[in-house]
Amino acid sequence: MLDLLGLSPGLFALFVAFGFMVGVFFGFFGMGGSFLVTPALLILGYPAPVAIGSSMAFVFGTAVIATLKHHDAGQVDYRLGALMFVGITLGIELGSRLVFGLEVLGIADVVVGTAYVILLAAIGILFTRSAMNQDDEADDGGDEDGPDDDVPEIARKIQSYNIPPMMTLADGSTASLWTISGVGGGVGLVSGFLGVGGGFVRMPAIYYVIGTSLAAAVGTSLFGGLMSGAVGAFTYGRSGVIDLGIVTALLLGSALGARIGSGATAYVDEDDVTIYFGIMLLLASLAVGLGELATWLARPILDQISFVILIGSSLLVCGMILYHGALAVRRRDAAPSA
Repeated sequence: MLDLLGLSPGLFALFVAFGFMVGVFFGFFGMGGSFLVTPALLILGYPAPVAIGSSMAFVFGTAVIATLKHHDAGQVDYRLGALMFVGITLGIELGSRLVFGLEVLGIADVVVGTAYVILLAAIGILFTRSAMNQDDEADDGGDEDGPDDDVPEIARKIQSYNIPPMMTLADGSTASLWTISGVGGGVGLVSGFLGVGGGFVRMPAIYYVIGTSLAAAVGTSLFGGLMSGAVGAFTYGRSGVIDLGIVTALLLGSALGARIGSGATAYVDEDDVTIYFGIMLLLASLAVGLGELATWLARPILDQISFVILIGSSLLVCGMILYHGALAVRRRDAAPSA
């Protein structure tokens, strides 16, 4: 069977383990570590279209699992997700055309890798700063709780500009259709160009720009990942660049990981692990950068270091989620006896 999938037993096991970690991220943060899958495949030497297409197919499968879990908790705004769908579809088509155009020019791997370095670093800095600011506010005692405490200040500012047509979201808040379409188009472009569900851009965009609650942003982001993954897999599948062996191995691991990550949201305070996630993104940016240098300088050792950093940082954050989840469950179980 493994021969039919085109993978050696060792590589198959590696992808299953990596899929498990990615599934945990997908379920917990609403931004699956699919943004780690494409760089990992590039580092392993797969061509950019194969890496991107396989990652998109994986995104779809994992998003289905995680979305169902968040649906049970009532954390998915299907109306918002559907409104973003048109922008996502157009963005993915444009992004994929850019990739295939760059592939013809022979520079797709370099451009995609460089874009990853910049984007991962930017999002990593955003998450790390946000976590540090939350810690500072906690040390200062914070403000009194209010109805808008779960919505960032920048989102409330954007919501104050009523540019019709205005749409009512599931939580009762309103947002301009232009804002929703712009977020969808931008996320779709990132998805189609980088081969990701776009969750590490989509979830922050839904939270910081559209202005839903954090729980709704996570659940709706997963629903958006389901749609963008389906469109992206179809787009790249038409060109026959999806490696089903890689996708199958990743999905086997993520099927369990996504359910564990989704379940952990009920027990773990995201603030406890957000800073680790931001640091992981920064390390992932470094890893991709080293991978690009390995190609330019013809130094295979840099590829090996890059892959170790990528897997190691992912393992760290996955471990922290499971660790805090186990502590929370123990505290819950100990409470009645106490």
